[in-house]
Amino acid sequence: MRIGLYGTGQTGLDGIVGDVAEAEKLGLASAFLPQLTAWDALTVAALAGQRVPRIGLGTAVVRTYAQHPLALAGQALTVQAATGGRLTLGVGPSHREVVEGVYGLSFDRPARHVREYLQALVSLLRGETVEFRGETLSVSGTVEVPGAEPPSVLVSALGPVMLGIAGELADGTVTVWAGPEVLGEQVVPKITDAASRAGRPAPRVVAAAMLSVTAVPDRVRDDIRARFGAAGEFASYRRLLRQQGKSGLEETVTAGDEDLVAATVRGFGEAGVTDLLVSPVGTDEERRRTLEFVAGLA
Repeated sequence: MRIGLYGTGQTGLDGIVGDVAEAEKLGLASAFLPQLTAWDALTVAALAGQRVPRIGLGTAVVRTYAQHPLALAGQALTVQAATGGRLTLGVGPSHREVVEGVYGLSFDRPARHVREYLQALVSLLRGETVEFRGETLSVSGTVEVPGAEPPSVLVSALGPVMLGIAGELADGTVTVWAGPEVLGEQVVPKITDAASRAGRPAPRVVAAAMLSVTAVPDRVRDDIRARFGAAGEFASYRRLLRQQGKSGLEETVTAGDEDLVAATVRGFGEAGVTDLLVSPVGTDEERRRTLEFVAGLA
């Protein structure tokens, strides 16, 4: 299992790139950037790739409803060219609360939308001309970025329908807030079966997890509750929490001593996760200590 960094605790661009550089220095395999409502993840990945020469770079995730496949294919291939082919492109539909409440778009039939989006996007990334008229989108065109290889494409998928689509059409899935149990019992088997039935290679299962080496775990969880508690009301996350027997996203955080964190990391590997993305949380010192400790495990 490869271990990478997910997100950073920085708000400034130089700080974000500095965290990516530190992750490379520690020997981590990758640095994935979230796409929220601040920095553009792909633009930052291109900039980081210019300054940090070796580490893998990824997005988790670019929202499909917000960007047409032609536009995203051009941007992703540009990042590939800028970084020497180190990009993993994570995409996903996001949530009804975001798509309808923030963008003012319809979230009708998200699974159909993702299927059609991937059918177009994957072909565009290969440099193929696409003439596609689907139920949720239309695409007509080609993207040409000389020297850029198609990036690995991951889909944020947790439920059986989306995991089936990810296994059939993409290279794997990327998850957040999902622990080793639900990954090992549900996510890994379902996406692996879907990929096998489609004649595709074994999929990547990329899981993001909040970890903290700390003497005060309650403080860490209280902070996560304050920062992310509202997201726990999103329908997909409510279902995920019920599956794990948890009531809030803060309960998915592993916070405690080194033995606890190491056991959690091992659990992800035993579940079949191929890439663990560590989001270190807590104070600056706790975050630094956590990342260094987990890098040592890698």
